[in-house]
Order: sequence, then structure tokens, then C-alpha cells
Amino acid sequence: MFNDLLVAVDRGQMSALCLLDLSPAFDAVDHDLLLQLLERQFGLCGTVLQWIRSYLSDRTFLAVYGDVLSFVVYVMCSVLQGSVLGPLFFILYMADRAVKYGVSLHAYADNTQLYLHFRRDEIASSADQLERCVLDIGHWMSANRLKLNADKTELLFASSGHSCAALKGSLPDAEIRC
Repeated sequence: MFNDLLVAVDRGQMSALCLLDLSPAFDAVDHDLLLQLLERQFGLCGTVLQWIRSYLSDRTFLAVYGDVLSFVVYVMCSVLQGSVLGPLFFILYMADRAVKYGVSLHAYADNTQLYLHFRRDEIASSADQLERCVLDIGHWMSANRLKLNADKTELLFASSGHSCAALKGSLPDAEIRC
């Protein structure tokens, strides 16, 4: 992503970068929805999809304190955060959200960044495009047991020092430092 931002500056473009804060992330992945996405969006089927279904199903959780065991709880959603597949499944769960807005998505586990590059004369329309994408992602998250934490979500602009003045003039309410 950093390289993409540098290449954009070299081309004389600016970039808007939105750092999303998600909560809860891994704990809220709906198994049925994930399986549907893997089949419909990514073409997984047959034995592979059955293997993933088996991996996700019949999971339990309990707590141990000293010699005392809690009740067994059956896990109906979530992917294992410490596993190799957990971050991959979460990224695939989120993958198609940004594409329809022409916004690039960079994700590792639940660290998600959206960014797009634009010319100086496209500042306002690009900010609007990114805002629509973030709003759509927020609505999708609400419908799928995830939460976009607006207080911790950040919007940054990257440009050359020469282009920074154009940002200040186009986005007067934003805090812009060159």
C-alpha cells in the first residue's frame, strides 16, 4: 500500500487513505455467510467447501479456573484469531465491499485500509466516493454482526508538498497538515 501511495505521488496524483477500526472482528464472522461468500464470490465448492464447513462447525468453548470448569458453549460464529486460516477467512469475508466503488482495499486480518488515487481537480468527488464506500461498509457490517468504530477510524491524505495547498482549499473543514 505504501508503494502504491508513492507511485501515485510520482504520477502527480493525490491519495485518500481511510484506516478502518473494526470491532469485534474475528469473533463476529457468521459461518453460514462466510461459506456462501466462499462458494458464490470465490468459486469454492465440493470437497474444499466441505472441508472448510467441517473446520468451522462443532466448535466449543469453555473456561478453566483452577479446578473449576465453566459450562461448554457452542460457537456459532467467529474464526480462530490465532490460526493461519482465521485472518484469511476474515479478509475474504470483507473482500467484495470496496470493489464496487473503485476503491482499493488493503487488509491483513482485521487491519483494513481503503484508498484511492485522484488528480487535483477530483478532490471533492474522490472524498465523496470514499465516504460512500465507508458508509456502505458500515451498513454491511451492522447487518453482519460487525461494527465500524467511527471514533477510531481515520482519514488521511497523501500528496506531494506542492499539492497539499489544493487539499486545504478543497476541504476547509478537514484538519490538513503539510
